[in-house]
Amino acid sequence: MSVLNRFLNYVKYDTQSKSDVEDYPSTSKQLVLLNDLLEELKSFGLEANIDNYGYVIARIKGNINKKAKTVALIAHVDTSPDASGKDVKAKIIEKYDGKEILLNEEKGISLNPNIFPNLKSKIGDSLVVTDGTTLLGADDKLGVAEIMDFVEYTVNNPDYKHGDIVIVFTPDEEVGNGTQFLDIKSIDADFGYTLDGSQVGEIAYENFNAATAKITVYGKLVHPGSAKNKMLNAIDVAYEFNQMLPKFMRAEITENYEGFNHLLHINGSVEKCEMTYIIRNHDKQIFEKQKIDFNENSTYLNKKYGKNTVKVDIEDSYFNMKDILDDHQEVIDIAIASIKEKGITPIIEPIRGGTDGARLTFMGLPCPNLGTGGYNFHGPYEYASITEMNLAVEIIKTIVSKVTEI
Repeated sequence: MSVLNRFLNYVKYDTQSKSDVEDYPSTSKQLVLLNDLLEELKSFGLEANIDNYGYVIARIKGNINKKAKTVALIAHVDTSPDASGKDVKAKIIEKYDGKEILLNEEKGISLNPNIFPNLKSKIGDSLVVTDGTTLLGADDKLGVAEIMDFVEYTVNNPDYKHGDIVIVFTPDEEVGNGTQFLDIKSIDADFGYTLDGSQVGEIAYENFNAATAKITVYGKLVHPGSAKNKMLNAIDVAYEFNQMLPKFMRAEITENYEGFNHLLHINGSVEKCEMTYIIRNHDKQIFEKQKIDFNENSTYLNKKYGKNTVKVDIEDSYFNMKDILDDHQEVIDIAIASIKEKGITPIIEPIRGGTDGARLTFMGLPCPNLGTGGYNFHGPYEYASITEMNLAVEIIKTIVSKVTEI
């Protein structure tokens, strides 16, 4: 089966994860694909298992006469809660000509290269697109398909030399819990690579330090007709809190290494208002200062309006894997050399987000991220380059082969 056919099969599964639920995985429908991947791995004769949390782990024994490092290849099966992943109707655009792509004639939805300039570099590539009503699932079913295509190649080509390889498929990456219950000892690898990036040729080993802040504002509800000097409107205080944060650190005006405080959700009434922020920065010191800003805002407003008016709860999510990977340069060098060997100039950019690899790196498995050939993730304009997905498989083959040389 080709990597394209695998991908087209996997996107038929609705594997959307869900935020703010106690179940793990957050949606049981992820387990349908995970169990099918387990059976597919077993069909290749591999030792493969799924645990109670849905983690699928398989091993390919090395076929060389020396001890080599063990490498893990990792991808997640869930799709983002931001857009529907149900009834994905993927279609192929053969040899893209650079023009606007009509995704859905009835709804007038198009993929326009003037709006999405990354399309301009895909002229001549065959693309997979959506019908404009769902996401595609390239994030990260492309990574899953590319790893599985590599597995089939490895099993069917005994002359391809490699050390021990571990395959890992995870749920719930999109809601920040992809490795929450993963037993790192069960992977038993020296290092790994997540296939969860965009353009093939990307090698990412820097990501945001990340935290979530939940702000609860308590007001005083009084009939508005007799509210003077008595009412405290929690919505107004919440707005004041938001206005106190630095204006230049909002997501919509930041890029590259610039961090942000992003108001993700607000809900409330006069009596009680709740806000959820995500806090992001590549720089650990600035990241810590951002968290201090939230607490100082709370202290000020509690002095102004009364004790316990504003409550701030901040929880760290993940940290910048560069802090660890700086001591494992060989893992990055292997990927860069492999990308160059395929005639591609490596793209080294910081991730303005996070991956399973960030958490895995801090759990003891150094794990940079590689591009898969998918673009415009998390929405109906998502698409994938067939040319790049095939190239991604070739890069994996080269990486795994080069691991035997260190």
